[in-house]
Amino acid sequence: MKDNAILYIIIPCYNEEKVLQITSTMFLEKIESLINKGKISDKSRIMFVNDGSKDRTWEIICELAKTDEHYIGISQSRNRGHQNAVLAGLMEAKDNCDITISIDCDGQDDINAMDKMVDEYLNGCEIVYGVRSSRQTDTFFKRFTAQGFYKLLNAMGAEVVYNHADYRLVSSRVLKEFENFKEVNLFLRGMFPLVGFKSTSVYYERHERIAGESHYPLRKMLALAFDGITSLSIKPIRMITGLGTAIAMLSFVGVIWSIVMAVLGKTVAGWASMVCIVTFIGGIQLICLGVIGEYIGKIYMEVKHRPRYIISERTNDDK
Repeated sequence: MKDNAILYIIIPCYNEEKVLQITSTMFLEKIESLINKGKISDKSRIMFVNDGSKDRTWEIICELAKTDEHYIGISQSRNRGHQNAVLAGLMEAKDNCDITISIDCDGQDDINAMDKMVDEYLNGCEIVYGVRSSRQTDTFFKRFTAQGFYKLLNAMGAEVVYNHADYRLVSSRVLKEFENFKEVNLFLRGMFPLVGFKSTSVYYERHERIAGESHYPLRKMLALAFDGITSLSIKPIRMITGLGTAIAMLSFVGVIWSIVMAVLGKTVAGWASMVCIVTFIGGIQLICLGVIGEYIGKIYMEVKHRPRYIISERTNDDK
């Protein structure tokens, strides 16, 4: 039954001591509001996932768990990254709830969109994507690169929801099927569409971060983007094949031209042209080897079958 569904809000946390005490109250008020409206069960919980924080994040989570039963938390044994932290929370919650909503701790995503997400679930949707309606709060550079990233992913054949990050509702039914996806290189926003089931989108305005600093600098965003492309698409490999074929044909034409010139006696020693050709071909080869090497590296990591997360502590271990 979808009435009185048990909701777990999954919140990954990494060095969030400055913002956690502010947003935790917001999350509690929201879950109590949904309970009072009769949309979810009182057994619903707010699950914080400590991703190996170096500050007082885990201590604060433990203190929150003592103040209200709706707060619970798990802690990873070390920092594994945002995607692994979200996955750890989802897998921990899937057997104890009917639906989960993953959301960042910084307060940028509009928590009021959860009402509409739950409504869409009650109307029959198994996945509800939180989608930004605009990017007015972003800098020009971030807005340009983010929009270009989504367009590039779609051009590469990866199925992603435009302007959707990791704010989404997922039913336990979907999570149990998602558990069969065993890859180590995680790009959750591109993996959930692969599961299928009925889905829809809820649009919201994203705000400025309430406190603290962003933990996703340009370097990490680029790494995530490259992970997304190489995890969901093999089109770069096909592009390399096409590029190699085109260069081979061009080279074949060049060979014929050089033979004709030699027969006609019009050859001239050309050091500059030779250097240009060699450096161009060498550069192309290195780029191609780099892309192929990235895929081979991912294969290497996958065949190890290492755990994607390790939970070292739970706030309710004593229970």
